[in-house]
Amino acid sequence: MASIYQSNNNLHQTKVVVVMIPFPAQGHLNQLLHLSRLILSHNIPVHYVGTTTHIRQVKVRDQNSISNIHFHEFEVPPFVSPPPNPNNSETKFPSHLVPSFEASSHLREPVATLLQSLSCEAKRVVVIHDSVMASVAQDATKMENVENYTFHCTCAFTTFLYLWEEMGRPYVENLHIPDFPSLEGCFTTQFIDFIATQYESHEFNDGNIYNTNRAIEGAYLELIEHISGSKKFWAVGPFNPLTIEKKNSKRRHITIEWLDKQEPSSVIYVSFGTTTTFTAEQIIQIASGLEQSKQKFIWVLRDADKGDIFDGNEVKRHEIPNGFEERVEGMGLVVRDWAPQLEILSHPSIGGFMSHCGWNSCIESITMGVPIAAWPMHSDQPRNSVLITEVLKVGLVVKEWAKRDELVTASIIENAVRRLMETKEGKDMKERAMKLKNAISKSMDEGGVSRMEMDSFVAHITR
Repeated sequence: MASIYQSNNNLHQTKVVVVMIPFPAQGHLNQLLHLSRLILSHNIPVHYVGTTTHIRQVKVRDQNSISNIHFHEFEVPPFVSPPPNPNNSETKFPSHLVPSFEASSHLREPVATLLQSLSCEAKRVVVIHDSVMASVAQDATKMENVENYTFHCTCAFTTFLYLWEEMGRPYVENLHIPDFPSLEGCFTTQFIDFIATQYESHEFNDGNIYNTNRAIEGAYLELIEHISGSKKFWAVGPFNPLTIEKKNSKRRHITIEWLDKQEPSSVIYVSFGTTTTFTAEQIIQIASGLEQSKQKFIWVLRDADKGDIFDGNEVKRHEIPNGFEERVEGMGLVVRDWAPQLEILSHPSIGGFMSHCGWNSCIESITMGVPIAAWPMHSDQPRNSVLITEVLKVGLVVKEWAKRDELVTASIIENAVRRLMETKEGKDMKERAMKLKNAISKSMDEGGVSRMEMDSFVAHITR
């Protein structure tokens, strides 16, 4: 297919442009950046919009080529950027980020101006907005040659559960729906209100895009299509690259150099994303659990992002038990800064991933064939973890969601690590993860289901 697009290159410059409107949190910024590259590979120009702070965040953290994406940095009113509060008793949701989320709703006007100017030059402008940025994209519906697509940032399974509950949980033939947690403790009321205002703008969209793959979530994707009626619908994931280029030795991250010295599948990667902050007490338990497990590990120990990650005040350095790093030298590596997750997960020495189960981390782990020790924190994570552990069976539960307010002790952590890394049960999960990796890889080849889906989306927007 690609050659057709290349030969029509000049035509595309004036024919179709895509505008990405991501939500200003790392896992969301990242997914739409990966999708931007996929669309660019079809010679369709991509404009990626955000606040000045968040565009800078994208550029600083992304290690791959972004030179041919058109970035648009827009000023929004100043917002407070407090540090995260690990002692919040109501929920682990990163409520300290809400001011930055609310500030991003001021992107509506500059985005409308951009769409207006692009629509004068292009035959068609295609807006792809994060499902929680619908209000920013709403003016697209008033412009004649502008189309508006909603990107759903979580898995089809979790999206289906929301829809299914709204319908009163009707019987679904030939499908076992496992037990799943309620939404209690997943969000703050403030954020639920924010989401509700976004969803009012959804009825005007021209279609839906998912960062998932029919090879892993076919049944749930079909059900969503059925429930949502005839809306255009594409599952074009995974957005992230399936093979990671080896960096030259000067630019290699410390974690990769360390992994090069380890045995295949011998290391567990421990990282809880960019929206998790632990109490001092919990950090001590994690450290002790990892040490007692006697398994090799890389542990990314950092606070949740602030709304503005460049906001001057010093990053908090967590206290870990005295002498811990000396005792685990050679066995474990503690990383206190940004770590190249995809590169780490793709390394042959990685055998498992202890994760919060944000969808970005889940799909990256699955595409690299790495099983997961699931420890969800908030948002869609508890339900994503059910997909990982109960449906796909490529992971185990570290902590039941019902016990989310309890301290996870060192012995629980040690047990989860050993189960994943040492037992036959863990080995079977690894095998299933590798099968999914291969199925996804095949789906992206010529004639594969995901490749056909992407080609169908490109054909639709360039029709």
